[in-house]
Amino acid sequence: MVRYSLDLEKPTKSCKSRSSNLHVHFKNSSEIAQVIKESNAELKGLDVDSLVLEYIQVNKALKMHRHTYRAHKQINPYMSSPCHIEMILTEKEQIVPKLEEEVAQKKKISQKKLKKQKLMIWE
Repeated sequence: MVRYSLDLEKPTKSCKSRSSNLHVHFKNSSEIAQVIKESNAELKGLDVDSLVLEYIQVNKALKMHRHTYRAHKQINPYMSSPCHIEMILTEKEQIVPKLEEEVAQKKKISQKKLKKQKLMIWE
């Protein structure tokens, strides 16, 4: 079983995935990870279009060593920087807009406007 660094708040409305030792450079993987969507969501019956990337973590993995051969019998190291990617996707809830009356009640009135209203009442 894979151990994740974060527990799910709503396990029925979210899915998590982890990949290790990916042959993608660490610097590029953080940008790529923002674009990835999970196939686990379809297995759980979640709507793929309404998934939101809630949590993502990209860690460096051990470097892999190879050699490249140069002129005059020289050999240089040729190293790759793989990474581990862990992500959690959650189905977003529909946001219900507030009524205009509730917003109007909570709206603050400036001191200048209050004074004008008091003057109008006195007149």
